[in-house]
Amino acid sequence: MAKKWAPESWRGLPIQQQPTYPDPAALTAVETKLRSYPPLVFAGEARSLKAQLAAVAAGKAFLLQGGDCAESFAEFHPDNIRDTFRVLLQMAVVLTFAGSSPVVKVGRMAGQFAKPRSEPTEKKNGQELPSYRGDNINGIEFTAEARVPDPQRMMQAYAQSAATLNLIRAFSHGGYSALRRVHNWNLGFVERSPQGERYRELANRISESLDFMEACGLTADTVPILRETNFYTSHEALHLGYEQAMTRVDSTTGDWYATSAHMLWIGDRTRQLDGAHVEFMRGVGNPVAFKAGPSLAPADFLKLLDTLNPANEAGRITVIARMGAEQVEAKLPALVRAAKREGRNVVWSCDPMHGNTIKASNGYKTRRVDQILLETKRFFAVHEAEGTYAGGVHFEMTGKDVTECLGGAQEITEQDLADRYHTHCDPRLNASQVLELAFLIADMLKRRRVSQGANKAVAAE
Repeated sequence: MAKKWAPESWRGLPIQQQPTYPDPAALTAVETKLRSYPPLVFAGEARSLKAQLAAVAAGKAFLLQGGDCAESFAEFHPDNIRDTFRVLLQMAVVLTFAGSSPVVKVGRMAGQFAKPRSEPTEKKNGQELPSYRGDNINGIEFTAEARVPDPQRMMQAYAQSAATLNLIRAFSHGGYSALRRVHNWNLGFVERSPQGERYRELANRISESLDFMEACGLTADTVPILRETNFYTSHEALHLGYEQAMTRVDSTTGDWYATSAHMLWIGDRTRQLDGAHVEFMRGVGNPVAFKAGPSLAPADFLKLLDTLNPANEAGRITVIARMGAEQVEAKLPALVRAAKREGRNVVWSCDPMHGNTIKASNGYKTRRVDQILLETKRFFAVHEAEGTYAGGVHFEMTGKDVTECLGGAQEITEQDLADRYHTHCDPRLNASQVLELAFLIADMLKRRRVSQGANKAVAAE
């Protein structure tokens, strides 16, 4: 029988990737204040997302999860939120059209502030300082003062998350997401690219379909889905003091929910079975996820599923595979077979970013678009071979015209990285690159749909 859970039951357990605050009393004061603040999301919204993820687990929808590697205070601007939001809309339209199934849209937004680090310290010019751990913990500036963890940063992260969510809700339900605006979602620098031209052709086809529907009496006034969309938020639940402070009892069910985001995940560095992060996440009612890297053994994988989803509830668990292009074919099948053999309800999603990080010759941390695509293709191929459903993708991306990942149709080179390398942590795909990948994934979804249709036709005969 599972031990009793409470929002604070993670305290005292082994914990990784946590900051050490110089003033524990100040930290407690901030956490206490946050507990009195309004929730950022609501339990009913989290249950709605869980229901949509259950459809993904059943092979009837597709999960698109993407956004910033690490949100920052310095780059907080409505234009940045809008640009990331609309490139996700573009991707969703491309994938929906190809797969002929709903796309569940989840942003890495409105809370993605804390980041795990490979090393506790970093060195520059002979000076060693604590690592930057995200804007809700310390500053990115390489000074001793900036790298001291400051609990007041959690208050700023809460305020920025609230404002971001407010704008996202306005975009989602205030007309910006209406399908009639499908042409307006093309970003300026993307519009001039081959991806922009291909997207424009798709938008024309959608507009023609909308004309036909309106002629039949189906308009945005009578069909709400044509004028608005559901959009959810997510982040890594790394900073457990903040997450606990934002965990509340749902008045309608009496269950505990994390109200900092609709969906939370556990990183590959913090998924220890006896650790604090798994203990915290097992008790919240939200849909949750964990990253599955190449070191995850099938036995531990099943134990994680037992702990986080003992009732085997559909939509509760998303497994985000981040194996790396060179290891996904060797490591992923064992996990897929284990889940299939045990009858586990799992959403399988591919994170082709984190296993493909390299250092360029000029010192920049980067990723190659071709390797990102290769891992995605191999992820789909593994599921096709195992008779399971490749249900989603998870990208670190931005709507800005950055130069952080190598290659793609723009042919970004190592020399180009310095032009617009703005990330606060890991390299992100820009809007052109991520739209390019969306079309390639769409081709895979279309082939899968055609193949399934052919198989059904043969079975009917």
